[in-house]
Amino acid sequence: MSQLLKNGQVFFTVQSNTQGKVEKFLGGGTQGEVYQVNLKDKILALKWYFPEWINQDDKQKSRLEEAIKLGIPTDRFLWPLEIVNIPDIPETYGYIMPLRESRFKGVVDMMKRQVEPSFHALATAGFELSNSYYQLHSKGLCYRDISFGNVFFDPDTGEVRICDNDNVDINGKPGMIGGTPDFMAPEIVIGKSHPSSFTDLYSLAVLLFYLFHVHHPLCGKKMLQIKCWDLAARRKIFGEEPVFIFDTDDTSNEALSKDIDETGECGDNALAFWQIYPKFFRDLFTKAFTQGLRDPENGRIAESIWRGEMIRLRDSIFYCSNCGSENFYDLDKLKSSSGDPGKCWSCESHLAIPPRIRFKKNIIMLNNNTKIFPHHVDDQKRYDFSNPIAEVIQHPTQPNVWGLKNLSDEKWVANVNNSIKEVEPGRSVTLALGTKVNFGKDEGEIRA
Repeated sequence: MSQLLKNGQVFFTVQSNTQGKVEKFLGGGTQGEVYQVNLKDKILALKWYFPEWINQDDKQKSRLEEAIKLGIPTDRFLWPLEIVNIPDIPETYGYIMPLRESRFKGVVDMMKRQVEPSFHALATAGFELSNSYYQLHSKGLCYRDISFGNVFFDPDTGEVRICDNDNVDINGKPGMIGGTPDFMAPEIVIGKSHPSSFTDLYSLAVLLFYLFHVHHPLCGKKMLQIKCWDLAARRKIFGEEPVFIFDTDDTSNEALSKDIDETGECGDNALAFWQIYPKFFRDLFTKAFTQGLRDPENGRIAESIWRGEMIRLRDSIFYCSNCGSENFYDLDKLKSSSGDPGKCWSCESHLAIPPRIRFKKNIIMLNNNTKIFPHHVDDQKRYDFSNPIAEVIQHPTQPNVWGLKNLSDEKWVANVNNSIKEVEPGRSVTLALGTKVNFGKDEGEIRA
């Protein structure tokens, strides 16, 4: 593939009229090519369009100008910074954006098992994606093409980066970008609607299902009828006859194990993961792909709901004492099994639930690496995970004794066996059953 630009080629930004240089080719796609560039000693990325793409999409430049004017919704977006021209190539243009760091990997890498993130990292990625699209939609914009092709995450931390933001447009505004077929809302697939922030919600749910189940939510038993995975087949599965693979009222497209479908295309991965997650989390996907298919107006899950439940999922993680695998605290399961947490999904050892702390709106499992944040104790600081206010620590001389250390600048007041104890910053309170800790804005009770 011949490159459009050469190393060392000079370009100029339109808004600030700053000169920069192309350093190296990074990759190409349908719309153009991406290069690493140097602009005033700052390393950035430059997307340079094919002339034929510009001729196809005459609204491309106006979308870019609007995005630059509105500004970045959050720093998780690799957002357009400036439009770029090259005097010697007047028939086309490009734009500069932040360069994606090598630590960020694609969802496709996870599906190929080239990276294996923890559930904690996945829950963090789910939160960051939901929050990022929430912030984007709050600006009156829609993404139009949410898919795993434009999302990257750090498999160690779950931090995300969202690229291809030149597709972003004013919500409800007609455009030529319809989306990626596997992620399009059914009403778009069959031509009854155009992309909007509302259809973005469907695409987000598909993306999240892929993240947590390594499979598409609508690819089940009906795949056995497909002889050629062409546009007609996609239209049938994703638009004309969409059925969730875990829809208990309609099993016509149920997920099948490899015992029945040796290709795994009918949901073997999803079957393996589905039962690992707590009921409240499964219920979200069930609503998104049952009611959300039949009644999009009332059945789609809002980004604000996803981000809250992703944090709830992350706070529900605890570790198997035998193999160390992450499991989930599931209150619904405990109620239905007389308090029996069941077996570890990985090694099948019987699970022992660690202590937990219950707030008005949160239950947090107190593992050996648990941290509590302002988000958990102060309604005015929702989704503030900048600095922890507490962490679980081990007693320096008594290994079987664990405590909660005060990392904040404020004094806590703890009720230990009906005795009041002040916990100064830097000090700890023992994780004892029934202990209540007042963090100032909220009180938590330690339970076993």
